[in-house]
Amino acid sequence: MSYATLLGSALWALLANKLRSLLTVLGITIGIAAVICVVAIGRAGQAQVERQLNNLGDNFVWIEAGGRAVNGVRTGTHGTKTLLLSDAVAIKDQIPLIKSVSPNVDGSIQIIYANQNWYTGYRGVSPEYFDIKRWFVDQGAVFSQDDVDRAANVCVIGRTVRDQLFGMDDPIGTVIRLRDLPCKVVATLQPKGLSVSGQDQDDTVLLPYTTAMKKIKGNNWLDDILCSAVAPDVVKLAGQQAAALLRDRHHLRPEEDDDFNIRNPEDIIKAQLEASRTLTILLVAIASISLVVGGIGIMNVMLVSVTERTREIGLRVAVGARQQAIRLQFLGESVMLSLVGGAAGVLVGVTGSFFVGRALSWPIQMSLEAVAIAVAFSIAVGVFFGYYPARKASLLDPVEALRYE
Repeated sequence: MSYATLLGSALWALLANKLRSLLTVLGITIGIAAVICVVAIGRAGQAQVERQLNNLGDNFVWIEAGGRAVNGVRTGTHGTKTLLLSDAVAIKDQIPLIKSVSPNVDGSIQIIYANQNWYTGYRGVSPEYFDIKRWFVDQGAVFSQDDVDRAANVCVIGRTVRDQLFGMDDPIGTVIRLRDLPCKVVATLQPKGLSVSGQDQDDTVLLPYTTAMKKIKGNNWLDDILCSAVAPDVVKLAGQQAAALLRDRHHLRPEEDDDFNIRNPEDIIKAQLEASRTLTILLVAIASISLVVGGIGIMNVMLVSVTERTREIGLRVAVGARQQAIRLQFLGESVMLSLVGGAAGVLVGVTGSFFVGRALSWPIQMSLEAVAIAVAFSIAVGVFFGYYPARKASLLDPVEALRYE
């Protein structure tokens, strides 16, 4: 018997019992669709987390002004005034594992343009900040080191600030007021979205740190020092070396606590990413159980089919059909069930992933590997669970089969 004849015979046998075949196929369809949806949604979630990790910065090393203890009372972060511009210069000059450094002073401020105003956060930084934090310019050009040296009244605004103050108008070259300080807008930034903590990263104004220190805050210390390590695998080591240098510069005794903090926000995101991957694997394993259930359904149907067609099997054996032909016939029906279910499952899974992605506003990434593996697994289920009924059919005694009522 040729394979074409075998498949044709299997299809005819399945169409003879349409409802039973449909219900059997449904189990495989649900299993395949569940696997494809879970993998697609899992990959989309991982992509979101990876995007957050990328948004953190270029091998980001974050040194934050720490707290202090006064008569036993400890202040929170940014409570000390010991983090200085000279510390940032020393870190850049003395730690080879750090390739770029930006001082940082920040706060909140009311900004005004024409008859519009908005309360937002500002950061005083150096031009290196834009590379460290992977900020990209949408319009204009960021301020230069010369602007930092002159404490120039220039600023760069995020997308949220632009929308609130300017709407659809072009902000480049206009002058806004940061409280009482007039600042010329020299660039706008491409949107970044929410941070790990859920804050709007685009709701910000960036200006030279000298301008912020001298004309807004009126102090000579830093809130943070933002650094970029030379490679991802040396980020923690670079932070440790920076901590050792700062302890030495701040003359801290061994028993004294640091007056600064080394933050590692990437550890949180990497933990989220690992948890997302683990959850995806777990959900795929759970979804795969429905494929096993569908396979059991195929075995059930095929055993019933063997019983119903016992006389037919006996007649075929009596006219010369070999055991292999009988086995292949019923195995073909089993594989046909799983193939139809697999094809329907792929269609339902891809469609379902698309609609779930739209509902969550996630860019769904279809995995061709997942589709191929799911289809291969459905065929394997058909072969595995169809083999026993096929073998049982092939071993029937023709005399007993012909007598079967």
